[in-house]
Amino acid sequence: MESCSDLPATARKLEGKVAVITGGASGIGECTARLFCRHGAKVVIADIQDELGKSVCDELGPAAASFVHCDVTNEDDVSNAVDHAVAKFGKLDIMFNNAGIGGAPTHNILKCSKSDFERVLAVNAVGPFLGTKHAARVMIPARRGAIIATSSLAGVVSGAASHAYTCAKSAVAALTRNAAAELGRHGVRVNCVSPAALATPLAERYVGLRGADFEAAMESAAVLKGVRLRPDDVANAVLFLASDDARFVSGLNLVIDGAFSVVNPSFDLFNDGENPA
Repeated sequence: MESCSDLPATARKLEGKVAVITGGASGIGECTARLFCRHGAKVVIADIQDELGKSVCDELGPAAASFVHCDVTNEDDVSNAVDHAVAKFGKLDIMFNNAGIGGAPTHNILKCSKSDFERVLAVNAVGPFLGTKHAARVMIPARRGAIIATSSLAGVVSGAASHAYTCAKSAVAALTRNAAAELGRHGVRVNCVSPAALATPLAERYVGLRGADFEAAMESAAVLKGVRLRPDDVANAVLFLASDDARFVSGLNLVIDGAFSVVNPSFDLFNDGENPA
């Protein structure tokens, strides 16, 4: 069983907190679940990958983690995941709307099917809406809470992904701002993270590259050299937004892309040390 208490109490940022993580059985969600647990949180992993989710919970231990089957396009499932957290651990402090799919890897609008477009929006945009709605249902009476969603660099920079994925992730950022505007009066913070591509099972399937090959391809296009984006980097950003370190941060889209989205590659003033004085 994995230790959830290897950090001293003074270093644990989520001691006594309860979190629901959708898509928590693998990738960014799994990494975040393990990190939250290390920082003292009780975690509910909500996923459609039953065997993987149960395996992660078995490693973390029944006192720290619980699994619930959850299809984020099904409102009853999402509502049940929130209710499960309250019934199992007594409350809900953090909702991490992380579950997502890549959809068909085509950038040609003539080849994009309506069914794929709707499926990607259902999981990647409607899912976070339902998670935010049902988290708010229990956070508003408590007058506190942190809701976080996984958006994407594709929602910030055009041409990075399919039309469906880009639209869905853009919607997540808009939902974040709107929900933050409404829920702030109840003491509930709402933020999202927008990572660049990293080697998760979802991204590897979409791109068709795995492991080191995937990371090497991403690094070749990166602005920030010598660092490869990994799930831990995203999990640590989510930990910050979930913790009291970010107690006055709401409505933020935290872009985790090593400055990729702020650079126009048409300009090369900084190449080869030729920056004019």
